[in-house]
Amino acid sequence: MMRKAVCVLAALLLLATLGAKEGKDDAKKNEAADKRAQIDAMAQEALDNLFAGNPEAKSLYDKSYGWAVFDNLKVAFLISGGAGSGVAVQKDGQRTYMKMGTGGVGLGLGGQKYQVIFLFENAQVFDGFVNKGWKAETGAQAAAGTQGASVGAVFTEGMAIYQITEKGLMASADVSGTKYWKNEKLNK
Repeated sequence: MMRKAVCVLAALLLLATLGAKEGKDDAKKNEAADKRAQIDAMAQEALDNLFAGNPEAKSLYDKSYGWAVFDNLKVAFLISGGAGSGVAVQKDGQRTYMKMGTGGVGLGLGGQKYQVIFLFENAQVFDGFVNKGWKAETGAQAAAGTQGASVGAVFTEGMAIYQITEKGLMASADVSGTKYWKNEKLNK
């Protein structure tokens, strides 16, 4: 009798453990889905803002193989650093969620929240960005006010890059590197 009770108790504990694990897995899936939805909404808003202020960008977008949008926050106090997340999208709608990180040293003070929008001319450039990541070097910049956008109307080395700033002030003269890579947690 005691043996049966121990077996029943062990079976109940196993089922409870499996149920708790399943609940945690569901919570992680829901959290990832929420994060993807937030990134998608941010990306669409950034594209809408870009097209509203730059018809040439819309023309390039219409010709492009794909695009990517990243939401970034960069802070500088003698050294600079930042991070963000985004999505790269092929014209057929296939999405790859990504991360970015930036860091550097130099003269700088302030913080800036901004979106970076990439338009890709062809599959080769798009696939290289998504699958190999991409590194960029930046130099002196100054941004102030509530909005700003760079204006580019041509692809350079297969890409057109736009930056849209939000509220914030960033004055820096630094040499920083920015790296983009796949977000494994959001691409499952």
